[in-house]
Amino acid sequence: MNDRRIRKAIFPVAGLGTRFLPATKSIPKEIMTLIDRPLIQYAIDEAREAGIEEFIFVTSRGKSALEDYFDESPALAAELDRKNKTELAKVLESTNMDSGAIAYIRQTRPMGLGHAVWCARRLIGDEAFAVILPDDVIAGQTSCLKQMIDAYQQVGGNIVAAMEVPKNKTSDYGILGATDTSQRIVPVNAMVEKPSPEMAPSNLAVIGRYILSPDVLSALDGAGLGVGGEVQLTDAIAKQISADGVYGYRFEGQRFDCGSKAGYLQATVAFGLAREDLRDELMAYLYDLVPSQVLAS
Repeated sequence: MNDRRIRKAIFPVAGLGTRFLPATKSIPKEIMTLIDRPLIQYAIDEAREAGIEEFIFVTSRGKSALEDYFDESPALAAELDRKNKTELAKVLESTNMDSGAIAYIRQTRPMGLGHAVWCARRLIGDEAFAVILPDDVIAGQTSCLKQMIDAYQQVGGNIVAAMEVPKNKTSDYGILGATDTSQRIVPVNAMVEKPSPEMAPSNLAVIGRYILSPDVLSALDGAGLGVGGEVQLTDAIAKQISADGVYGYRFEGQRFDCGSKAGYLQATVAFGLAREDLRDELMAYLYDLVPSQVLAS
């Protein structure tokens, strides 16, 4: 019987975050907060819910604040304890990572997502693994990765999170080709990185969650440059279609592209409205704000 556990996850966090300059001049984009948690914390919490045990960060120069975030902070913990701030102490504790559970690999050159994943190959070994892109924050009753792991128990192979996008946006995504894209688990017969609307096989786009066979790492070994002059993960996954099989998983939940300013703002509003301690005040503000903005335009 095949062991279909997924124990390891790669978090590619080496990007410079240039779309958020000047903020990202001094702090990693992944540390930017969505309400009161950094983007990376949402990714870690999702991985934990899905049963991930080993967390592999692919970083670059200037990411020390990201690494420090997961260390214990004895002085801060002692201060919260002294002031009897029990709930805040629990929140602080939830950000700590056990010794040995987290590893950091340096991507020395910005060569794309495929190259970032390949950098972690020695820590992955010969087992299937997950990839989580922290820019994609997905809100749902069950985390996206947990849904995908449940699907992986059924079909194995390689699974990519998928959602429909407007046809004129296909050039922003990896796009899946399939005979029938309406099912929850979609058998894939083609993958194309950032095709024009005219060349796109569908409007079913790959989103930043993956469960991959170690064969993908072999496909990345010595891979040439693809679209945008980068090593494309999509190209390596596409090579598995006729081997292990590739499936798109239409997840339940709402995805926010927090790698863009508009998506980041949308996520802030949505997550704020979902919080009981913030909802009423924020809703009242929006009710007052929106009519005035409409009239002004």
